[in-house]
Amino acid sequence: MLFHKAFIPTQKETPKEAECTSHRLLLRGGYICMISSGIYVYLSLGLKVLNKISEIIRKHMNKYGAVEILMSALQPIEMWKKTGRDKDLEEVMFRFKDRREKELCLGPTHEEEITEIVKRFINSYKDLPLILYQIQVKFRDETRPRFGLLRTQEFIMKDGYSFDEDEKGLNLSYEKMLAAYQDIFKECGLNFVVSEAETGFMGGSLSHEFMVPAQIGEDILFWCQSCGKYFKKEICSQCGKKLIPQRMIEVGHIFQLGTKYSQALEAFFTDKEGKRKPFVMGCYGIGVSRLISAIVEQNHDEKGIIWPKNISPYQVDIIVIESEASLINKAQELEKELEKRGFEVLTDTRDEPAGVKFNDAYLVGIPYLAILGKTYKNEKKIELEKRSSGEKFKFSQEEFLNFICDDFRKRD
Repeated sequence: MLFHKAFIPTQKETPKEAECTSHRLLLRGGYICMISSGIYVYLSLGLKVLNKISEIIRKHMNKYGAVEILMSALQPIEMWKKTGRDKDLEEVMFRFKDRREKELCLGPTHEEEITEIVKRFINSYKDLPLILYQIQVKFRDETRPRFGLLRTQEFIMKDGYSFDEDEKGLNLSYEKMLAAYQDIFKECGLNFVVSEAETGFMGGSLSHEFMVPAQIGEDILFWCQSCGKYFKKEICSQCGKKLIPQRMIEVGHIFQLGTKYSQALEAFFTDKEGKRKPFVMGCYGIGVSRLISAIVEQNHDEKGIIWPKNISPYQVDIIVIESEASLINKAQELEKELEKRGFEVLTDTRDEPAGVKFNDAYLVGIPYLAILGKTYKNEKKIELEKRSSGEKFKFSQEEFLNFICDDFRKRD
């Protein structure tokens, strides 16, 4: 893909609305565009990153037996009244009436709707356990949207729901999702912490949060240097050492809901003895769009973003220093060879100074920079720079291709 055709509107200056590092870099790098406070457009690069993260989530959810569906964004308020959460969430819920005076809302979450769906189609213990999930837009009327994609009015979430016969089954489903989440966040290249948490308005008996250390985090965990554990409260340390507060971004949260929603919505199944029982439920959320911000907060330098290799919108950025036909032809040849090997390639042949091209390359944060200029003309060597480490190499074309293939397989 040619840079000038890929719709990458980079900015030299920091936009006035930028509130933190990830917000600034995503705006300047042409990943997102703010339409209004808390409302964003995912531009070409941003959408590619969002899709990469979504595919990682799908891979691991599917691996553990979950099934993807897509629920409605519009929900009737009557479902929420059955659980009482129309009152619990009324401050953040977008509510309105249609032309027939039917009360609706834009879904801030989907426990009620998924319970209604399973109530309609699952009647027997033979159909359990069942884990369903979706990746979908959610809406919350935030009092103070801030920090770019971290707290918005419209956001993308992966929400999953498990249905079991009993607590034993719920524990098994919960453990599967606990493992899946750890696999997801590892593959996203994140340094993260798993912590027991309060259940809050979701209800239930047990929950865990997945937290990413970052300066803009809205939560605080206390870290013990001695045992290496994290605690929700400063007084919880068992080794008596002083605890260090660390700010955290919550990127995932899982809950054992029990029968709160199935009882309220009269969602029952028939067990082995022929008795009607409420489904025992769990729910499992990941903030997909806020993951983008969390990843950038942990992966950047003074020049721009440094994407983990499997999250990056492209893997290789070919920079043609001089707009000569021979170098442009070589760049096109190299792009084809890389694409044959499964890489996504961005090729910059713009009629711009080298400094502009390098500044954009560092800002956008693609893992490998391949440079075609004087060195190639004089020595037939491709210059390669790794964005993460700054290491620089000179390779023949064959050496370059072999190195990229071998190095890409290594973990970040």
